[in-house]
Amino acid sequence: MKHILKLLPICIIFLGTISCLHAQNSERFANEVNELSKRNDSLWNKKRETIIFTGSSSIRKWDNLQESFPDHQVLNSGFGGSEATDLLYYLDTLVIKYNPTKVFIYEGDNDISAKKKPNEIIETTEAIVEKIRRRNSNVKIVLISAKPSISRWKLRRKYKRLNRKFKRMTKKDESLLFVDVWHPMLNKRKLMKDLFVSDGLHMNAKGYDIWYNTMQHLVNNP
Repeated sequence: MKHILKLLPICIIFLGTISCLHAQNSERFANEVNELSKRNDSLWNKKRETIIFTGSSSIRKWDNLQESFPDHQVLNSGFGGSEATDLLYYLDTLVIKYNPTKVFIYEGDNDISAKKKPNEIIETTEAIVEKIRRRNSNVKIVLISAKPSISRWKLRRKYKRLNRKFKRMTKKDESLLFVDVWHPMLNKRKLMKDLFVSDGLHMNAKGYDIWYNTMQHLVNNP
């Protein structure tokens, strides 16, 4: 017991250090998030129901979201290079303050590339969902599957494992939904390479057309 008590302060210091390091890491997005928040504040009509798309650069680069869904108020709060822990860190600023009725989340792509384990990503996603629901328990949350890409094709097994876990999460909760963008971007088992820009990671208009087709019913239905 004495040995355990001696170790406790060390453990507390270690956990505090990890938390501090994460905060410092997320702070690299501070300027981008600040600009994004100012832009969305200027667009937001608080009298209308709000749908938010958030996550990493695949969302950020979807620059015609509002035009794609003209019957709804849609805010894009994607920030490039982000991981699920970064979204959790900025959740109040990017999502919660707009009191959305629906939130579409795309995280996990960069996490897997950064060698995070699927279970770790799921734990953070659960924390994100819980925090959003503290403000509005009726909000519908849509988890967008990780997409395939040319530059990260070698990691496909890990992405597929993560997608299975996302889908499993949503089966336990009827207001938590899953949308699969992985399979629509394949021709049988082969990746459709004409969906990407030159970096092999981000999508062109053809890729976003697929995303629109997979999600339009989730945006338009109550």
